[in-house]
Amino acid sequence: MTLELPTETPEAGFHRLVTAVLLRSFAVFLLAIGVAYWAALVGFAPILPLFVEVPARFDLMPSWWRIAVPILAVLYPVAGIGLWMMARWAAVVWGLLVLVEMVMHLGFPILFGSRFLLLAVHLTGLALYFGLRALVYRDWMKARKARRGAVGDEAGEVPSRDAGPAPGA
Repeated sequence: MTLELPTETPEAGFHRLVTAVLLRSFAVFLLAIGVAYWAALVGFAPILPLFVEVPARFDLMPSWWRIAVPILAVLYPVAGIGLWMMARWAAVVWGLLVLVEMVMHLGFPILFGSRFLLLAVHLTGLALYFGLRALVYRDWMKARKARRGAVGDEAGEVPSRDAGPAPGA
């Protein structure tokens, strides 16, 4: 039994690096917005008013904001920490977060206001992330095919799906 170290093509390494930079950048962004929501919960003046504009204190908020702000105050930091750790579940939490924000700002703009810039930043980030994941997957499949071909060449035969049963079997 031999231990093989994983080899990576330069393209796959580059795609992984760009994905890591993207995830860490958005992690900082999500953590900052999470802090802004927590600041609104405890009564500080609005922080990041371009992205988060809520009433200043929880007890003075209308009931729709009292429901939304705690949910977002929890989801933003969880998504940010998950993205920083580059965990696979982080993209799911981020997508859920975007879905909640889209329902709020597109479904009920009279209550929550319309934050098109925030939604555009989120959707752009998710599109870039899934595009980079697709590139990493494509590179992984290429490397897998190359490894399978190399194994078949070493044995003197190329494995084929169309080959029938072995002679004499």
